[in-house]
Amino acid sequence: MTEIAVPIYFYIPQEYFSAQSWPKNADEYWEWQCQQDSISPMQSGGFFWTLQTYLCLNDNGFPCKLVDTLPAEGIIIAHRDFLDESIQPNSKQLFVCLRADVDRHPYAQLHVVQNLHQAIPKKSTTLWESHFIPHWPQPDIIPRNRVRGDRFENVTFIGNQINLGEEFQDDKWYAQLQKLGLKFHQQLTHQDWNNYQDTDVILAIRKFGTDDEWYGKPASKLYNAWLAGIPAILGYESAFRDERKNELDYLEVTSYEAVVSALKRLQEDKNLRLAMVENGWLRAKEVQKDEMVAKWQSFIINVATPRYEQWCSLAKWQQKIFFVFRNLFIYSRPTYYVFKSLLKSFKK
Repeated sequence: MTEIAVPIYFYIPQEYFSAQSWPKNADEYWEWQCQQDSISPMQSGGFFWTLQTYLCLNDNGFPCKLVDTLPAEGIIIAHRDFLDESIQPNSKQLFVCLRADVDRHPYAQLHVVQNLHQAIPKKSTTLWESHFIPHWPQPDIIPRNRVRGDRFENVTFIGNQINLGEEFQDDKWYAQLQKLGLKFHQQLTHQDWNNYQDTDVILAIRKFGTDDEWYGKPASKLYNAWLAGIPAILGYESAFRDERKNELDYLEVTSYEAVVSALKRLQEDKNLRLAMVENGWLRAKEVQKDEMVAKWQSFIINVATPRYEQWCSLAKWQQKIFFVFRNLFIYSRPTYYVFKSLLKSFKK
């Protein structure tokens, strides 16, 4: 077992769930989440990231603890939804905020981000040190049924409907697919998000064009396609493009016409589909559980632990300065009030 002098905690507030109800290991996680009727698909990210990360690390023998109250000291890792806006770490706490696709926490010393474009490396002048760790792929994926063989019939969107472009929700789209002999399926409830067995191609496009508005989103849909053995047609998004090494990773489209063209191409070229699937199996090795656990262990040991020791070594007035400047950038307070606050900190 890895030995770490600093206590490591994953925090989910009591108001969400009692510790008695949490799954015992990562293998139980997805079934557990599907049974939680009070968790909507839009709210599941906090558990998907905080709880699942804890379970995977704990299963691997990494020293960490899941808690529902904030410990007095140690490294505390929590999803942004679980960290109240007003909470400030004390002189012995290091907050690691799992930012997701929302705003940074005002006072967390470190952030973990799921999109490389959100990453901010440590520099002497950096207040927002942020580190990229790929988001977990979908747990318990049921891959495409091999019995389907060369069939190419089912185009599927898996996720929240809000993330599906409006062009794919009107009659024109369904009529177009009917002409091609294809069917469109939407798997919108999270109980179905792991099931890829009847899917022949994944479609994930929020919006057409090359104006990327999704710098906080992860590449999860791409990872899932690789793991499920299915080609993917995806929109122009930084998370996907950062992962792309060649065209076999996925087909990128920026217009409705390009989607239709990509579908025809896959339909007519069995060898292309096979090459994309085989390439996906290779790329999937990069996001397997063991690889992801190793990334998290490295982050905690090589980034969070030294940062914790540095934070604890600061004088209280230095820690207060950190919060004053965070207030300046978060709330855009006038300079006069910032320096007034700073002077008060020195007097305490």
